[in-house]
Amino acid sequence: MENEKRQRMLQLIEELNRASDAYYNGMTELMTDYEWDARFDELKQLEDETGEKLPDSPTHRVSEDNITGQKEAHEFAALSLAKTKQVGELAKWAEGRPIWISWKLDGLTLVVTYDNGRLAKVVTRGNGHVGTNITHLARAINGIPPTIPSTGHTVIRGEAVISYDDFNRFLIESGEDYANPRNLASGSLTLKDVDEVKRRNIQWIPFTLVNKDADDIISWGKRMDWLQSQGLNTVAHELIADPTAQHVEEVIGHWNPEQCPYPVDGLVVAYDDTAYAQTGSVTGHHATRAGLAFKWQDESARTELIQVEWSCAASTISPVAIFRPVELEGTTVKRASLCNISECERLGIGGEGTRLQVIKANKIIPKVIHVDETVGTFSIPEECPVCRHATRIEISGASGTRTLHCTNAYCPAKQLKRFARFVSKDGMDIDGISEQTLSKFINLGWISEFADIFDLQRHIHEIATMDGFGQKSASNMMRSIEKARDVEAQKLLYALTIPMCGHDVCKRLLTAYSLKELIDAAVNATETDFFSHIQGIGPEKSASFVRWFNSEENARQVEHLMEKINVREASLQPAGQACAGMTFVITGDVHRYKNRNELKAYIESQGGRVAGSVSGSTSFLINNDVTSASGKNQKAQQLGIPIISEDDFIGRFASETSAQSRPTEGSLF
Repeated sequence: MENEKRQRMLQLIEELNRASDAYYNGMTELMTDYEWDARFDELKQLEDETGEKLPDSPTHRVSEDNITGQKEAHEFAALSLAKTKQVGELAKWAEGRPIWISWKLDGLTLVVTYDNGRLAKVVTRGNGHVGTNITHLARAINGIPPTIPSTGHTVIRGEAVISYDDFNRFLIESGEDYANPRNLASGSLTLKDVDEVKRRNIQWIPFTLVNKDADDIISWGKRMDWLQSQGLNTVAHELIADPTAQHVEEVIGHWNPEQCPYPVDGLVVAYDDTAYAQTGSVTGHHATRAGLAFKWQDESARTELIQVEWSCAASTISPVAIFRPVELEGTTVKRASLCNISECERLGIGGEGTRLQVIKANKIIPKVIHVDETVGTFSIPEECPVCRHATRIEISGASGTRTLHCTNAYCPAKQLKRFARFVSKDGMDIDGISEQTLSKFINLGWISEFADIFDLQRHIHEIATMDGFGQKSASNMMRSIEKARDVEAQKLLYALTIPMCGHDVCKRLLTAYSLKELIDAAVNATETDFFSHIQGIGPEKSASFVRWFNSEENARQVEHLMEKINVREASLQPAGQACAGMTFVITGDVHRYKNRNELKAYIESQGGRVAGSVSGSTSFLINNDVTSASGKNQKAQQLGIPIISEDDFIGRFASETSAQSRPTEGSLF
């Protein structure tokens, strides 16, 4: 029996370490969080039963990233947190002392150090004791300012993350394939090219102040306030002053992962009394009072497989389990992604009647976690379900994962992300067509190019009878499509999803050329760097733009699209001169304009410029909290730059009609 337990421990260690390596180093993930936790807990129980901890066991060592570069020892060890899924255990750990709840962001931990107010170094977490120095990438990571007001020795831990929106945008513009935002963030920090890293839009979000000179703040909450005063945008956090099990459950109940723009895999709990938190012991690689990770208890249900549906989207054809409906987390669930061929084979997926266990991971994503009984056989299609071209199986060299792909480079389903950007608010602004809806229409053969969206009227009766629709929603969709036929040139250019052609590039190109001139020039360009003379474009972006329009398929689609729409050319001159020659910096929430982008657009339409940081060339800092001690306010005061509220701005430079009065929701970060 003891030998069997030891063999099982060896197997679990090998599986967990292999999955951990994939998770921390940007490869295809080999198991879900649910499966990881179950195996980890099983290994820990076996270690407790046998009294033995084998070498390389993840229960007593910290997983590490494999980012190459100069290694550097941490001044303060970055240990892991013990975890729980039980509210009762969390309340017991709190011991009646005030605690703080914050997101457990799913990215890469970076330790940032400032000396004398200047950035000294940025180091990855590594194994918790030694990390990799990536200071050279600091200017490519949002949220790491080169200076802060404090002139002491300051050490801060934070998470480098990529939002879901930025992740999807990058996949569209780059054509690259990453499993999730965390994989993209991890892969990005291995790059040498600072500009390429910057394109990934990584955000560093501080989650704890490790050390500062004259360290007299012993409240975790006040330490976070201090970070905010330095101009840093900290993770969202909430105090539970009286952490009874009931109070803890109430607070956790309204922390919904769907409200967070970044990936999360639970919550972090910390004592407000930081002096008390340091009195705990270190067990394995956990400091017992430094904090606690809370993960939601996944509710599972048993059901039966009806069929495996193969959904072609982006670059892969993915298997989806369709099963008898079950209730999970207050919703009816009847389908879940099976990820890839390897996952289906690992689970033992069969045919109709196969008995499954299903969860909603982190209360969001339906997931098949176990097959209780396999019935029938699992078959892999030889044809793409959308275009009927042949399929092929590809094997990842790093993980050996087998995925299915369509061999047709122009398969409409491969363009799903492009179609999603086309109909987005920043693109053609067509309400009522989500990415999921687009996928349905593509798989039904209704959409194969952009112009087809303007012919969906012919399917209105079928749409009205589809699951989740109705006559009213179908009619609203058609009205939105008709409205989108009249479009501004800049929105159309962005909607085409040309690689490396985001908002800024579109604006710069259309400042130099009309849309017609731009297309004609790109089609007839003999040199790929034709547009590189335009400030902010450069040879790489120019080449990407020219290559796109030199594709016969792209040119054909644009020609068809132009027959369906009316394009309003962008004006080369500002609409007014109210802000001419002035540079503004905007910080904090706005309440008169819809958002900061709308305020920025107004300033630019009036000949002004909007910068991201306060400098000697700044004319005004716009901040509705004019008396705050934020880093930008302090910098403006040091330089003698006026700080004005949104109302002040409207009074001086705008009119009431340029802004819409509306309440604004607080930011999560």
